Amino acid sequence: MSYSRLNSSAATLSKNRTEGSITTLSGMCATCIDGCIGMCEIGKSAYRGHEVIYPQPFGLISTASEKDYPLDYSHFSIMGTTVGAVGIEPDSNKAIFSSVNIEAKLGRDKGIKLRLPVVIPAMGSTHVAAVNWEGLAVGAALSGIVITIGENVCGMDPASEIRDGKIVKSPELARRVKLFQEWQIDGYGEIVLQANVEDTGLGVQEYALRELGVRSVEIKWGQGAKDIGGEVKINDLERAVALKQRGYIVLPDPENPVVAEEFRRGAFKEFERHSRVGMVDPDSFARRVESLREAGAKYIFLKTGAYRPADLARAVKYCSANDVDVLTVDGAGGGTGMSPWRMMNEWGIPPVELHSLAYRFCEKLAAKGEHVPDLVFSGGFTMEDQLFKGLALGAPFTKCIGMARAPLAAAMVAKTIGVHIDRRVLPVYIERFGKDREQIFVTAPELKHMLGGERFQRVPTGALGVFTFCDRLSQGLRQIMCGNRKFGLEYIARDDIAALTSHAAGVSGISYVMDMDCEEIEMILGT
Repeated sequence: MSYSRLNSSAATLSKNRTEGSITTLSGMCATCIDGCIGMCEIGKSAYRGHEVIYPQPFGLISTASEKDYPLDYSHFSIMGTTVGAVGIEPDSNKAIFSSVNIEAKLGRDKGIKLRLPVVIPAMGSTHVAAVNWEGLAVGAALSGIVITIGENVCGMDPASEIRDGKIVKSPELARRVKLFQEWQIDGYGEIVLQANVEDTGLGVQEYALRELGVRSVEIKWGQGAKDIGGEVKINDLERAVALKQRGYIVLPDPENPVVAEEFRRGAFKEFERHSRVGMVDPDSFARRVESLREAGAKYIFLKTGAYRPADLARAVKYCSANDVDVLTVDGAGGGTGMSPWRMMNEWGIPPVELHSLAYRFCEKLAAKGEHVPDLVFSGGFTMEDQLFKGLALGAPFTKCIGMARAPLAAAMVAKTIGVHIDRRVLPVYIERFGKDREQIFVTAPELKHMLGGERFQRVPTGALGVFTFCDRLSQGLRQIMCGNRKFGLEYIARDDIAALTSHAAGVSGISYVMDMDCEEIEMILGT
């Protein structure tokens, strides 16, 4: 069995000529014929070269691995019960799903309060994040969840002001922060600012702590989609030059006269802007954490990707040693779509394996009485059942689940519906629910009552989508937890799920379904 799909993918707008007859080792057509125009990935690479490394159309999509990993969260099943209730009186009139408390708290002082245990991980300087930020940020604020501003926002902001190598003004970053702050309700939710190598050099987090009222920051050690720095594409020569002068790696070199002339001639249409990779060691990490606290950070997060197990151990240990509040562990295969396509498919530790290692490492530290950061598991989560399974797999250390592509999809779909409403040309599939926002979005009456009619009209349609999606997650999670008789997130445990295969059991330490409840069964049967 081949886990990978090679040489053709919708992500690279490529396909095989003989789609029904493919060599599984290479992904090539069984018969590669002279005269083919080259629709496959090899063929496109023959004339577009490095452009085909990335998903297409670049900047307008979100993309994730299509590799068939040998283990995923579908290999676990949620175990309900008919007996009792935890966190509420065991009374059928009281133990109903609407009574389940799904509010979460993050941080050493538990001062970050959330209405739903969801984090939208870093949405940075990519085009798809920028054009959907309004829906994401406002939707997250209304839903009372965490949203993270990703890397390179200040560096990519044409209106940024830099003095002596440091950011002193960024209208785009200010816009992103203020959108969340304006719509935050009763202190629920949090906006977190991430930084990579270039951001740290520019003093982006210090600027945001000092000028924008940000209180939570995140140090970045990569993400599940790739083990290199972030990249975007630039179709303007002057902008490419400006980014190089701000310290970014820009390829090909826009300041080379030959390259500039070839760009003007149309030999190529895009420059690539790349970020540097960080260099991790315990002393520099400790110094950075301390400097952020001195700059005013109340909560410090670390985001780590799907690196080798020893690197995950470093992340857990360094967070423990420096009293870091939250550690996000992002399994392979994810990302919002700007990662090299083969890297996204073939690099890193998949989510279940990575999350199981994180639990194991945290358990070791907890047994020694050492500080364990609150964990956020990320990597392909989309629905409430997966949310519950992730919380159970990492219990009691996992407090939230990171979801990036799902909220982004909700924002994009709702934004598109809003465009159709304004144009008065709704697809039949949507029009059957109504012709305006209050008819189409099922949560609109709730939001209108909560915000008031005038303010409700100002809610971006994309935010309605994120809020409504989170509303679905909230009810779905409550229903699952009620079935498990767990009426608060703190009661979710590892034995609330069962492994469906011995392989899943061996990797995760979760009991194989046929081995569960053995002692209790013996007591019940009296054998």
